[in-house]
Amino acid sequence: MASSSPSSMSPPMIPMELHSLNREKLFNSLLDHLTSCARPLQGFVLLQGGEEQTRHCTDHLELFRQESYFAYLFGVEEPGFYGTIDIASGKSMLFIPRLLADYAVWMGEIQPPSHFQEKYKVTQVFYTDEIKEVLLDQYQVTGAPLLFLLHGLNTDSNKYSKPAEFQGIEKFQTDLNTLHPILTECRVIKSDLELALIQYANDISSEAHVEVMRKTKVGMKEYQLESMFLHHTYMYGGCRHCSYTCICATGDNSAVLHYGHAAAPNDKTLQEGDMALLDMGAEYHFYGSDITCSFPVNGKFTRDQSLLYTAVLDAHDAVISAMRPGVSWVDMHKLAERVTLESLKKGNLLVGDIDKMMAERLGAVFMPHGLGHLLGIDIHDPGGYLQVITVEPGCYFIDALLLPALESPAVSEFFNRVEINRFRGFGGVRIESDVCVTSSGCVNMSKCPRKIEEIEAVMAGAPWPIEKTTFLSGNGQV
Repeated sequence: MASSSPSSMSPPMIPMELHSLNREKLFNSLLDHLTSCARPLQGFVLLQGGEEQTRHCTDHLELFRQESYFAYLFGVEEPGFYGTIDIASGKSMLFIPRLLADYAVWMGEIQPPSHFQEKYKVTQVFYTDEIKEVLLDQYQVTGAPLLFLLHGLNTDSNKYSKPAEFQGIEKFQTDLNTLHPILTECRVIKSDLELALIQYANDISSEAHVEVMRKTKVGMKEYQLESMFLHHTYMYGGCRHCSYTCICATGDNSAVLHYGHAAAPNDKTLQEGDMALLDMGAEYHFYGSDITCSFPVNGKFTRDQSLLYTAVLDAHDAVISAMRPGVSWVDMHKLAERVTLESLKKGNLLVGDIDKMMAERLGAVFMPHGLGHLLGIDIHDPGGYLQVITVEPGCYFIDALLLPALESPAVSEFFNRVEINRFRGFGGVRIESDVCVTSSGCVNMSKCPRKIEEIEAVMAGAPWPIEKTTFLSGNGQV
């Protein structure tokens, strides 16, 4: 992207084949499971989509974003839908809300079922008040039809998925245990079409991060950096949603891991000598990105900033170089900790034996979070196998962790107290990329300047080319 051009991106077309392939994957997985359990191949998968939410007790509608499992299977953007898959035939149905006439006055044209059948490439479309009659009519076996409903724990939020509810559900048998683990497993391994959307979200987010780097100046507010990112990804990338609340932390704020929330709203003034830690990722058609860049707000690294930044970058690069199928993620976390500790020892912040530091988990004092998380439709995507995952080592000076460690008999001997105290108030550094594990290694989907000389050059106005990574679908290039 040349500095004279605001963007090299244009929003790609969204293939509904992506969601039909997701439904086919679930259908086949569910059939395999039922067959292995000698259960009848009859019934319906039934999911309820998300509903619009108002702001507390007011009539202000928050911008709607679809429930993730429903988005995965059907790609539906609108609220109030239900969706089914017939286990006997594999055909898919959507049930749409029957809107009142004045909807057309306030919200726009009321579309008929045929519009949504064509838009979302499903077999049939009916209204939500017809669910009971349609499913009873479609069921070709005697007895009450079986509904496979979504119910299971999200271990990131500790909340449960909501099983579908509708008037007349008492006429059906329901299974709350089978669907959730199978559908969750389907979401783990992404298709080429899904990877293409994740790559696009990475491309436009990487470009936006570069644009923010170029425009960052001492004296600005943190929220101005957030605003520039949001503007760029929406204006040029068509990304109306972010994957999460932007973290735009500078100075000591960069040691607050989830800075940017309502009580810490990205509002500090950028000071000479501050490091910025910007954790921001756009979402496109439900699929997200999660990228963190760290850099000095004045465009030039000091010796101390270089020491900490290089420690984290070396850990980041070591993990990505080592990632491939069969590698333990716990081992990758330990590798990141070891590389960081070695750098801190080389920089004279730590003293002593690295193996002993590892045994005492000293690395957790400087990096109290995990090395990364699965990524897809949710920023913390579900599942157990690693395909698309973030790599985000960090090194922070957090008094709530550092001060107890300095007094701990188990680890206090490892600190050079004079140097450690000099870094209190520094904040922290995090470098985060989104990585796709392949059969032979991995592909880094994030395309940001990472080396110190690259960052300084970009902040001085040098061009930064973004090489797009192309994934191939069965129908050719995406």
